[in-house]
Amino acid sequence: MNDNISVAPDGTKYPLPTQDDYKQEFDRIEKLATEAKQKGQEIVVVMGVGFVGAVMAAIVADTETAPPSTINHPPSTAYPKFVIAMQRPSARSYWKIPMLNEGISPVKAEDPEVDPMIRRCVLDKKTLTASFTYDALQFADVVIVDVQLDYSKTELGNVRSGFVEMSALEESFDIIAHRIKPDCLVLIETTVAPGTTEQVAFPAMKKVFRKRGIETDPVLAHSYERVMPGRDYVASIRDFWRVCSGVNIEARQRVEKFLNEVLNTKKFPLTVLDRPIESETAKIVENSYRATILAFLDEWSLFAERNGVDIMKVIKAIKVRPTHSNMIFPGPGIGGYCLPKDGGLGIWAYKHILGFMDDIFKVTPLAIDINDTRALHAAQLVRDALRNMNEPIASAEVLVLGASYREDVGDTRYSGSEILIRRLVEMGAEIKVHDPYVDVWWEFVKQDEYPQNNKSGYFRNQKKLEGLKVLKDIDKALEGIDVLVFAVRHKPYFDLNPEMVLEKAGKPIAVVDCFGILDDDKIRRYLQLGCEVKGLGRGHIRRLKEQVKKAEG
Repeated sequence: MNDNISVAPDGTKYPLPTQDDYKQEFDRIEKLATEAKQKGQEIVVVMGVGFVGAVMAAIVADTETAPPSTINHPPSTAYPKFVIAMQRPSARSYWKIPMLNEGISPVKAEDPEVDPMIRRCVLDKKTLTASFTYDALQFADVVIVDVQLDYSKTELGNVRSGFVEMSALEESFDIIAHRIKPDCLVLIETTVAPGTTEQVAFPAMKKVFRKRGIETDPVLAHSYERVMPGRDYVASIRDFWRVCSGVNIEARQRVEKFLNEVLNTKKFPLTVLDRPIESETAKIVENSYRATILAFLDEWSLFAERNGVDIMKVIKAIKVRPTHSNMIFPGPGIGGYCLPKDGGLGIWAYKHILGFMDDIFKVTPLAIDINDTRALHAAQLVRDALRNMNEPIASAEVLVLGASYREDVGDTRYSGSEILIRRLVEMGAEIKVHDPYVDVWWEFVKQDEYPQNNKSGYFRNQKKLEGLKVLKDIDKALEGIDVLVFAVRHKPYFDLNPEMVLEKAGKPIAVVDCFGILDDDKIRRYLQLGCEVKGLGRGHIRRLKEQVKKAEG
């Protein structure tokens, strides 16, 4: 890897900035900031142009006080915010800066609103620009911190073995404190370990302020997002309920005012808590609760498999009750960036930030550990299905349908499919992957470095997965396979016809349904065609198999 080049997902190469480039970039940003101030615009710097930061920056930049198309407002009135999206110029992520400045979204999104919003703000409204220089912070009235905070686990299925890598976030607080104006609002949007705002960020920034001769305290607030990648990406940030807090009354009032200006708080009112540790805890508990409910269904899924029960029908029956309508089957694992790690942030913070040595956590770590290892059972079902066909898993060609962490999105972070694939390869299988929404599966393309909490070290025999390609042509993907695994509930997979599948495969195959994608009619048809079928939580398949055998005489 060339440390002086940053490569975008489409292969475009961008040279990293030189020392001379920093001077030119500062001059550019200073000119834009001066113009914005003259217009009366508030300058907002968003640190971190990732899954949250890029879209949040665009939402703020898109803020309007009135429709400029219908009323001849001066620019300062029509577009009250000028946003500088800032990204550290590393080889891994610098490409986001030139891409964003071309009006191109640096994050792939299924939401049709993302790309035009970014293009509109950059090219038409000219309320959004991107930069790599930290000196842009000196112009900010508001700084939004969206720096990624990972929870790294050293053992699969053991959340207590993990730790929070705080250095990048702590460095960000230091950089901010050295450059911002004393009255600048700093809003931490990153999901952080409880206690971070008050016991890490605030004292560190206050110390820098005093060294600078500033006697006032930093205006520091916390507000977590509830972003949901998919077709409602923008709405999950802008048109959704927010929780916020501040380290003091001034910070609380300032963050309320700002969020009321940029989000749809008329329809989705703010929840204002007294202290940042309360809003930080709210995010951790919110996601830990959901992870726990999903883990709870794991044991009942196993119960269903062993006792002839179809867990999907059980869940459907229960969901009729309004109080249980949001019950969700966990599939081969719980993915996305939040649920697999957020509980770990709280467990770690209890000891390493808040200073308690006793172990009060029982349910939360168990839930995370169950979710992290659920895909291992899915791999066992693949093995067992092949055994029932008198075939070994070693050298079997397995097609996994779905790389993303949930249905109809292209986000692969903490995908259950990743653990499933790594386990199958460890057992000797050959892997093909199809996903209509994923172009590049970065966890495999750069499995030694991306993401920080990569999974390759948990398993042996992973070298063969380097550069794993995601197929787009389902017909070609099916050719010659021995096993078909339904791993993600993408809509196109519900329409796959058993006859077509076997025609492409060229023979009866093992079929494993990890997500209740196959209805009973399709299961029967696969069985009639000589296939072996298994499914997570689908113990009734044995009964269907007996029915097919009886009917065939």
